[in-house]
Amino acid sequence: MSDKKVTPLFPKVKGKTSRQAHVKLPKVNDKTTYEEEHGRQGFFGKVSHLYHLNPPTGWIDIDGPLKPQLFNTNQMQSSDLTDPWGEPITFLQNNDVQLKISRRSEPMPFYYRNAEGDDIWFVHRGEGRFETVYGPLTFKKGDYIVIPRGTIYRVVPTTKDNHFLIIESREEVQIPDRGLLGPTALFDPAMIETPEPEPIIDNKQWIVRIKRQNQYTHYKFPFNPIDVVGWKGDVTPWKISIYDFLPVMSHRYHLPPSVHTTFISKGFVVCSFVPRPFETDEEALKVPFFHSNVEYDEVIFYHDGDFFSRGGIVKPGYVTFHPCGFTHGPQPGSLKKAFKQDKAMTDEYAVMVDARNPLNVTEDGEKASVPDYWKSWMANE
Repeated sequence: MSDKKVTPLFPKVKGKTSRQAHVKLPKVNDKTTYEEEHGRQGFFGKVSHLYHLNPPTGWIDIDGPLKPQLFNTNQMQSSDLTDPWGEPITFLQNNDVQLKISRRSEPMPFYYRNAEGDDIWFVHRGEGRFETVYGPLTFKKGDYIVIPRGTIYRVVPTTKDNHFLIIESREEVQIPDRGLLGPTALFDPAMIETPEPEPIIDNKQWIVRIKRQNQYTHYKFPFNPIDVVGWKGDVTPWKISIYDFLPVMSHRYHLPPSVHTTFISKGFVVCSFVPRPFETDEEALKVPFFHSNVEYDEVIFYHDGDFFSRGGIVKPGYVTFHPCGFTHGPQPGSLKKAFKQDKAMTDEYAVMVDARNPLNVTEDGEKASVPDYWKSWMANE
């Protein structure tokens, strides 16, 4: 391969276009065109904008495997719902990340240690605490709890009807660099909660279940492994709430979802969608633009509120899966409000995972799949 430096192409402009992407889309015969973003590297790389006479999602049929899917995770009955020794359900996975649902209704009768990667627990519903070797962390609806690889912990819910999204990362989960926005943008790191040591002395035998290469090994101890009286360093479990997330927005331009990045890891990012004002510029798009997200699979877990880009088709606890190469954007019901909304702010809380490598749907995921989701972009649906 040549070591010569490659000069990147500079943007070209051909035909009828808008001067600024996502604002004042060109018209043909007094009809507004439909803008599609064709980009590389998620929303971070090179990009072109195409202006169509018809919606890029105006298909009448799809024949083949490249279809979007909608999962109703409320239907997922993970074995930890009825069996304290049970496990979460994995519904999407690749070599970088696994997405799981836990419905744990009782405290773990064991401690758990993931020797394969970091765990992010998002609390869709429920209350309780995580007993960790570093100390306890309480949890409630909307909390993200980040557990570093190799940490011994136990989930102890105090409610019965619980619902967790688990994002298991092969590599370390980190906070993104906020760059020009400054270190306190999105959420002030000073709000991050870390545990105080609280050793547990109960004179009981305990099992530590260790996961490695998708297999469990059980270690038995004659004492409680949560026996740490102090710790120091920068490896620790921690938590932040989605309700503490402060979105970046522009009143004149619809920003891409990448500005809402909350966590990063090798091969994927996690973004938080929370209520924000709609763009006030009359000529600016007020719904997500059509895009194909060519190099990333896009997964969104809908937590709470009214999901304006989906036109009412999804409900809390649903998950959309849009594989790379699938062009998508607002559905017909939402597209009608592309330039004029009937309220001042969005009303939604959702967790997005963008994966660099293709995700595979598991058998358990297929069981919770909502049939014919792809038809929801058809005007007559």
